[in-house]
Amino acid sequence: MSQTKEQRILDYVLQNAVKGDPQSVVDTIDKYCSEKEWAMNVGLDKGLILDKIVTETNPSTALELGAYCGYSGVRTARLLNPGACLLTIEINPAYAAIAKQMFEFAGVQDKVNILEGSSEEIIPQLKSKYKVNTIDFIFIDHIKTRYVLDTKLLEEYGLLKKGSVLLADNVVTPGAPEFLEYVRNCSRYECTNYPSWLEYCDKEDALEKAVFK
Repeated sequence: MSQTKEQRILDYVLQNAVKGDPQSVVDTIDKYCSEKEWAMNVGLDKGLILDKIVTETNPSTALELGAYCGYSGVRTARLLNPGACLLTIEINPAYAAIAKQMFEFAGVQDKVNILEGSSEEIIPQLKSKYKVNTIDFIFIDHIKTRYVLDTKLLEEYGLLKKGSVLLADNVVTPGAPEFLEYVRNCSRYECTNYPSWLEYCDKEDALEKAVFK
């Protein structure tokens, strides 16, 4: 059976990155995806914006919607203070398995908890099943049609507090117009747009930061 692209990315990291060094893992994934095969990681340009906002937010509890191969999870986890944690929701079991190995190789597995399943099922259980109170930082990078739906779920289940930061990827390419319309016009958020480029290519993209009031 032939390997998937995601397995090839993992193998490249295992063979070329420094074990226990999350920055080396991030750099190695970027190298593979820029030189060999494109993949839907947040990428270097937008990754630097992600880094900046995670550092500014300094979350105790962070949530990621869409783990994929673990790239943005590693980027985020490497910036968390001791005792802080990242919950990452991934609906695809194959991606979750890749991400788990990526986190372990990077040495951030103690800071990351992979929740396998759909965001619409898991978000309502975060308080009751996973003992989450509120979330300081949410990185939204999964199915674009779920951006608004899951933002509303986070509100409905009391997971956002004043100052909680939502950061959404791919709001230009492929685009998330319903999400932008909602957060910019519902009066619950203060929004900032960060123009950038789609990962590993020259198409325009952007991240949208929405701070809960």
